[in-house]
Amino acid sequence: MGSMWLYLGAAVVAVYAGFGLVLLFTQSRLLYRPVRDVAFTPEDMGLDFEDVTFRTQDGLALNGWYVAAADAPFTILFCHGNAGNIMHRLDTVSLFHRLGLNCFVFDYRGYGRSEGRPTEAGTYRDARAAYEWLRQSRGIPAEQIVLFGRSLGGSVAAHLAAQVDARAVVVESAFTSYPDMGARIYPYMPVRLFARFRYNTAAHLAEARCPVLVMHSREDRLVPFKFGRRLFEAAPEPKRFVEIQGDHNDGYLTSGDLYKNAWIEWLDFVGDNRLEPAVRETS
Repeated sequence: MGSMWLYLGAAVVAVYAGFGLVLLFTQSRLLYRPVRDVAFTPEDMGLDFEDVTFRTQDGLALNGWYVAAADAPFTILFCHGNAGNIMHRLDTVSLFHRLGLNCFVFDYRGYGRSEGRPTEAGTYRDARAAYEWLRQSRGIPAEQIVLFGRSLGGSVAAHLAAQVDARAVVVESAFTSYPDMGARIYPYMPVRLFARFRYNTAAHLAEARCPVLVMHSREDRLVPFKFGRRLFEAAPEPKRFVEIQGDHNDGYLTSGDLYKNAWIEWLDFVGDNRLEPAVRETS
């Protein structure tokens, strides 16, 4: 009887250790879920755009889209999440255009038509290169640039906000750090011991050099609402928190005018502009 329990215990340990090794060596594939094919462009949304190729400090060619709006008071630098590519952000790009904002959305290395393979340091370099393209190639002043990141992109935008001057940074549906997120998904594994990435959004946001807006939904089933609150607590003043609605990937759509007006009110807060609140539908 004792040997049977010993055998079972050894089997459980072996399975546990094996799963741990799988997590250890597949972290990059689990985190980064790029799609190479870019089948749609802003033109499919009826938007004029500039197809941009720009280079990173380490020499990679990245792809992005610059969508301009007439007399835009601000330009949004859009750092997207961990899956897909820029074509999956067309709804958001269109929303910014309807709000009268310029938008520059770009693909990290290894995503879409961008060269290379994604890494944490690489995503930070990519965002910095996109920022420098706006400053140098488009001549946009720092005070007219709003950094925006959703999900993983929230960590990338927060890191950039600690490095450069900008009018504001907006972090939506983001986690506090990669190890925190790993511990949430795999609470039975010592993920903090072998996490190969940091993406310490809270620490980056604490060093932000501009006003901070954090947006998160209580209905987010992937990244807990409490992570959004912790990010807000870590951020320096001036800052604001907006509770949106919907799940992780559709909050900006589910929230409707709540989401649009959050942007309008935030931009009113950080600087004068000519945006008008979205009209609420009445029944």
